[in-house]
Amino acid sequence: MNNISPLAYVHPEAVLGDGNTIGPFCVINKDVVIGDNNTLVNSVTLHEGTRMGSGNEIFPGASISTKPQDLKFRGEVTTCEIGDNNSIRENVTLSRGTASRGKTVIGNGNLLMENMHVAHDCVVGNGCIIGNSTKIAGEVEIDDFAILSACVLVHQFTHIGSYVMIQGGAKLPMDVPPYVIIGKEPSRYCGLNLVGLRRRGFAPERIDKIHEAYRLIYSKGLRSEAIAAIKELGMNEDLEYIVNFVENSQRGIMK
Repeated sequence: MNNISPLAYVHPEAVLGDGNTIGPFCVINKDVVIGDNNTLVNSVTLHEGTRMGSGNEIFPGASISTKPQDLKFRGEVTTCEIGDNNSIRENVTLSRGTASRGKTVIGNGNLLMENMHVAHDCVVGNGCIIGNSTKIAGEVEIDDFAILSACVLVHQFTHIGSYVMIQGGAKLPMDVPPYVIIGKEPSRYCGLNLVGLRRRGFAPERIDKIHEAYRLIYSKGLRSEAIAAIKELGMNEDLEYIVNFVENSQRGIMK
């Protein structure tokens, strides 16, 4: 049974699971599907195309599956798909997709802090933390367990790898490879995210191999030379991830 405030509006065509709490002044539009045990505190808007799992907590002022801020959008039917157990804080805005990908995707267990924005056709993985007032442009991909601090600006089409730490106020015009810190002004590579890797249980031997890979990447003149040298280290899952990320980078990686 759902607990819906008499001051909330739920469209008769919306599909709700069980155990949801819908606070006062929330608006749930048509073509919305949500699972079980979600909490919309108050003044939350779920626009058309919202697809939400279970156990999410959404705070006042959040606007989910908003119309994309893209002049090429022509009203096509698209979605904003949210997984389970996310915390979506005050005034967060999540756009739905466009004809490009058809959907914006937020995974599981993420913390999206106050006033941050995810634009159309983005894909955010699992376990990410995205800080206050960070703005993510269209068609960005963020892999699992990335941490973006407050007021980060992410250029469209950028790819951000897993286990990274991005300093507050950073500007990201290029791809951010996994396991690293990006900071300073102008934003640049500042070494491995050692604290984050240790907290996630990375063994010292594993960290050492990742460190050697990035020593090669940032010391070799050519990307092809760095990749060849890394492959000589003896590949493992981490190095394969790094190599594939760098080889497939369309924008180039942060220097």
